[in-house]
Amino acid sequence: MINTLQKRVVLIAGATASGKSALALQLAESENGVIINADSMQVYRELSLLTARPTVEEESQTQHLLYGHIAGDESYSVGRWQKQAMDVVKSTVEEGKVPIIVGGTGLYFMSLLKGLATVPEISNEVRQKWRNFSGDLHAELTDVDPISAAKLNPADRQRLVRALEVIDSTGHSLVHWQTVAQDEAPLKGFAVVKLFKSVPRETLCAAADSRFELMLEQGALDEVRALPPLDPSAPLMKAIGVRELQAHIQGQISLDEAKAKAQIATRQYIKRQLTWWRGQMADWQLV
Repeated sequence: MINTLQKRVVLIAGATASGKSALALQLAESENGVIINADSMQVYRELSLLTARPTVEEESQTQHLLYGHIAGDESYSVGRWQKQAMDVVKSTVEEGKVPIIVGGTGLYFMSLLKGLATVPEISNEVRQKWRNFSGDLHAELTDVDPISAAKLNPADRQRLVRALEVIDSTGHSLVHWQTVAQDEAPLKGFAVVKLFKSVPRETLCAAADSRFELMLEQGALDEVRALPPLDPSAPLMKAIGVRELQAHIQGQISLDEAKAKAQIATRQYIKRQLTWWRGQMADWQLV
């Protein structure tokens, strides 16, 4: 499955509950690999069960990095993850091992494959001009940047405004800045194997339902109960199951209701993941 070129990096993506972590562990053991996390929720140290982080037994089998290393109240970004991931990739390759990056956060993978577009700062004057514009934004963008306009929904005001801000302020389109980023993509020069764990949606949903029940049996409720006071907007609060179990802890709903709500949220998340990846998988190998 993995070639013999030097500077190899394996990417394993997939929806939640697809079994991608088990595949990563299998490859790590057979290929002298190091597993690197690419899941935006598994970076937080306070939640192990609810984010389905590798177990202690799994971590004892092979080296796992970038798991549970960020505090729940700490700000964390794609750019910060990209830098940390590449530091680990380079050190792993220098040790003669294979970096195996696994997770379900598509933007993390794209930051390595396509880079992050660094657009010069937009002036406040230009920003206010387009955010307060009451005319046809799509028509305006079509006049100055037809390529970007063709990719955007005429009703997507936020993205249209962003595209107009960029070209008005910098003289270059978003496509230009994205191309610049791709030319400097972190994994450029590496032999990259891209694997997508393909599992039917119905199977994923059933597995996710069963997994949440297991999380509860293993102590997920206590894990949520032990969380420190966090701002409702904290990224950690977006982890599926946190708000639902907190509602139960606060006496607002029964445990069965909390479980049902979390399972529904997981199924909705799986649908969003699969929809997003459908547009990215042209050159990914389905496994």
